[in-house]
Amino acid sequence: MKVVRWGNSLAVRLPVKLVRELGLEEGDRIELIRDNDVLRVQRLPRTRDVLDGLRQFRGQLPANDRLRRDDAHRR
Repeated sequence: MKVVRWGNSLAVRLPVKLVRELGLEEGDRIELIRDNDVLRVQRLPRTRDVLDGLRQFRGQLPANDRLRRDDAHRR
């Protein structure tokens, strides 16, 4: 891969093989993680994935169990 200038930043193009392996789509956000001398690429969760995960909890709390701000901030 070649590093190129993109405005005031530097950019690289990801090979299609890597894009497919990571399941990347246009608009996805990725994180680059430096692990000693190795650079790892990790796809961050998509908004729809996060929302789907939250939907799994719908109706899971007992009706009489309320979340209260004061309880959350009690020290």
